[in-house]
Amino acid sequence: MSALIQVRALFWRLSRVMSSPTPLASQRQLCLSSKGPPPGKVKIKLIDRDGDIYTVKAHIGESLMKTAHRYNIDLEGACDGTIACCTCHLVVHPDWFDKIDSEPCEDELDMLDMAYGLTNTSRLGCQVIVRRELEGIVVRIPPYEPQYM
Repeated sequence: MSALIQVRALFWRLSRVMSSPTPLASQRQLCLSSKGPPPGKVKIKLIDRDGDIYTVKAHIGESLMKTAHRYNIDLEGACDGTIACCTCHLVVHPDWFDKIDSEPCEDELDMLDMAYGLTNTSRLGCQVIVRRELEGIVVRIPPYEPQYM
């Protein structure tokens, strides 16, 4: 696929998401976090591209992407949670994958198709919302390989 076609597809998806009447993940997060202090925290383990393990406290109701950003863990999130890219791609440990309560939507699956290192337990970090039941979840940031056109 040429770079021009990829750019056009990205702009088309972005315009579709921006005109959607349903709330975006980032808007849901804003609504949750604007009601006062977070309702609690859970410990999660993030494994970065180098294999370093970070045990961090995630706010219940925030996305895994936002948690990584708060701790300055290298997880990009170029579209800021609007499901218009795959730069927050995470691989969930198989023991935890079924405990995530939300199924990936069609837009997330489309973005994951473009992610490097895709697995059966891949998710976008912006779409996995932390719940109390995810205490101890283990997720890995897959190694990045530049894709040359």
